Amino acid sequence: MKYNILTFLTAVTLLTSCSKEFLDRPDTNAPTLETFYNTSEQVEGATGLLYGAAWYPFMDRAFLSIGEIMGGTGITSGPGDYAPYMNFTVSETDAQIYRAWNSFYKVAGVSTILINEFEKKKGTLGDQAFLNKGIAEARFMRAMAYFYLTRVFQHVPIITDPIQLATSGDTKVPRYKQSDVLKFIIDDLKVAEAGLPTVISEPRLRVNAYSAKALMAKVYLYMKDYENAKAKASEVINSGKFDLFPDYYTMFSTAQSNGNIESLFAFQWTATGDYSSANHTQTNIGPGPLLSPKPAGAGGYSSVVPSINLLNSFESGDLRRKSVMEHGFFRQDWKNDNYPNGYTYDTTAAAGAGKQILTATRTNSAKYIVGTGTNGEKVNGSNTEVCTYIIRYADVLLIYAEAVLGDNSSTTDASALAAFNKVRHRAGFSASLDKTVLTKDIILHERMIEFNFEGDFWFDVQRQGFDKAKQILHAQERGEYTTNNGVRTINHMDVSGQFVSENQLFLPIPSAEKVSNPLLTQEPVNFY
Repeated sequence: MKYNILTFLTAVTLLTSCSKEFLDRPDTNAPTLETFYNTSEQVEGATGLLYGAAWYPFMDRAFLSIGEIMGGTGITSGPGDYAPYMNFTVSETDAQIYRAWNSFYKVAGVSTILINEFEKKKGTLGDQAFLNKGIAEARFMRAMAYFYLTRVFQHVPIITDPIQLATSGDTKVPRYKQSDVLKFIIDDLKVAEAGLPTVISEPRLRVNAYSAKALMAKVYLYMKDYENAKAKASEVINSGKFDLFPDYYTMFSTAQSNGNIESLFAFQWTATGDYSSANHTQTNIGPGPLLSPKPAGAGGYSSVVPSINLLNSFESGDLRRKSVMEHGFFRQDWKNDNYPNGYTYDTTAAAGAGKQILTATRTNSAKYIVGTGTNGEKVNGSNTEVCTYIIRYADVLLIYAEAVLGDNSSTTDASALAAFNKVRHRAGFSASLDKTVLTKDIILHERMIEFNFEGDFWFDVQRQGFDKAKQILHAQERGEYTTNNGVRTINHMDVSGQFVSENQLFLPIPSAEKVSNPLLTQEPVNFY
């Protein structure tokens, strides 16, 4: 853990900025507690990094590797960083789990430092509202970081004073039981809920009290505490402050949709040339011809593409299918040297034409793809400014429906059906196609479609437990298309021979961490 603690201390100096800009890079002069955190602008400048750059190592590749490839909604071809996530052979030396671990602990550590420093500042300034808000905001971020940690690694250390730990000379911390980590998360969120504003500022870029309620509902659902999940989701729904964004595809294809009425928590990015402060999902999953030869360096690697399993799961008429680029997809406002009259996704173009698009499934995800910048979007090399949604109102509606279902085999509860069908109405399904009964499989199917390529489906599979997870994963088609003499066939792949152990529901803690902290190799202990 020593490396991470030093990262925390370095990062906290990067947070102390006098800038009034939400995501500006802070001043590195490291002002003291006596001279800083005296205004709401300074406190908001300190928490700003927690909305974007601090999450960057996770967001670079691990986000989709874990959430989509392991979940079976995305696939990758050939060897490389993503391949072990296809067949559940991720090792403790894998670079992506190390980056994810560091990212989560950076967010958790910086949040903890800020919580402690803001509390100290209250000793000199008094019970200032902006300090209480800063504490609540940092508590929310710490809860989010630990929620990722415990879902990815299960039993993990909890660090409540990283500075003291770093200066003590003994940075060995045990793993705590997941049940205690989840309780710690709920405790943080209760403080966040009480301290965050109930008045919603537009655009909705920062978290509010309802963001904490929504995340609590999601955590309670993970814990199978259905009554509390239902109660917290109800509070968000009954507030009347949120709704579904009218156009599903547009929500993900322009930064103009950032902070919309559906957003409860999203990572916010700036395309200023600093790679870690921008959204570069477009680079990792976008089609190459769209992003080359101009804008220069924008990449377009098609590293993760929609799986056949996902493609076959869309119902006829589902408007959410537009979130997938398939043959004929067209955007007149996306132009470059390859496409001077607008971009057409063409899987039949001749080789060498600069337009060949032959991914493993002849598709690309269209989520978080904003184009070349010819339509006014900020595209700086490989960087864009479209936000990354982590909690949307659609999630709250589906959490509510599932919480009502609980452990029952089915439900016809009117409120659960209303919440569930509201999501489907936005997807283009008429009232005549409303579901009249809900089961766990129906809800999971809806979640897979609604949140495809949002880094979440693996956690939905995981929380079903090993037997159900195995059933889901073994039924998926993870293969790719091959074409011989014009005939397209599927090169089938399943994971029935790879996903065989309950331990595979979680990823291994990085080996470098185990070397520096041998307690990580021992059985987890109680935190409370």
